[in-house]
Amino acid sequence: MTPARSSGPVLAVVGATGAVGSVLLQLLSVRADVWGGIRLIASPRSAGRLLAVRGEEAEVLALTEDAFDGMGRGDVAVFLTPADVSARWAPAATARGAAVVDQSAAFREDPRVPLVVPEVNAEDARERPRGIVAGPDCVTAAMAAALGALHAEYGLRDLTVSSYQAASASGRAGTEALRRQMSLVAGTSLGGMTGDVRRAVGEDTGPFAGPLALNVVPWCGDLAAGGWSTHELAIRAQTRRILRLPALPVAVTCVQVPVLTGHSLSLRARFDGAVDAGRAREVLQAAPGVVVVDDPAAGEFPTPVDAAGTDPAWAGRLRASLDDPCSLEFFVCADNLLHGSALNAVQTAELIAAEFA
Repeated sequence: MTPARSSGPVLAVVGATGAVGSVLLQLLSVRADVWGGIRLIASPRSAGRLLAVRGEEAEVLALTEDAFDGMGRGDVAVFLTPADVSARWAPAATARGAAVVDQSAAFREDPRVPLVVPEVNAEDARERPRGIVAGPDCVTAAMAAALGALHAEYGLRDLTVSSYQAASASGRAGTEALRRQMSLVAGTSLGGMTGDVRRAVGEDTGPFAGPLALNVVPWCGDLAAGGWSTHELAIRAQTRRILRLPALPVAVTCVQVPVLTGHSLSLRARFDGAVDAGRAREVLQAAPGVVVVDDPAAGEFPTPVDAAGTDPAWAGRLRASLDDPCSLEFFVCADNLLHGSALNAVQTAELIAAEFA
């Protein structure tokens, strides 16, 4: 059965059996219950599975036109699916009057679809000409709240980002590939040479551009013009949209690292005027969705191990640039499945539900 109340909007979770879907269902068990019913939807091969939702079991429905029957105005369908699946099936939900919150790349560049991080631009979710609200990728989501707060205080002028991305950004295929590679490497007597790791892993690189075990791979996405990757350009475009800075200079380097969960980012942000690191720390401490962990003398700074399993983005290593009084250097970590996707989707869905309360 599907857990339900006597009244309230319906929440459909499309992609409920995936890595992010599992995290989202856990979130629903600890957040305020604003939903009159929760409907779980996944690919036909997952149909019939029973998943726990708020202490009850719910049967997974196959993703078909019928899966959205009975939904209408005030209801929300959250899509945690690949872009091609979202592009194909989101219109089936909106055709019935339901709003869609999509976490894939399918609609992020569509000017008729707002790109929303609730801590930064929640008001944009109210204007949805296509009935769809898009969420950013998990790297952009990790830094958006911190950048939004600093931009409101100082006026962001340009941004340089290096991301250190966890294997789980590629879903279960990514985490399984990293675990498999680590097992292969652990069973090999390594002589300390790069070639030893490559020989141990062989061709089993999984979804990554190279072996990830005991390695870093400076590539995420596909090749774009000028040597940039499509993922790097996407982060640039999304940051500009969310902050409403269409001409903001943004340089991004994406690096895949052998971490299971939790993205890390090193940022250099340049502002319109001089920045005081102490005041910037206060700004971030007051920012929703951000926790400041910044005492290097005591060994306290953000790491993905600490951020994994927590809601906020963790910010630290705040320091004024040595060669530019208008620049601030800092480090951010966030759980890419939770903060970077599931939480953003749930918060956005709750914003929409509140419009009809």
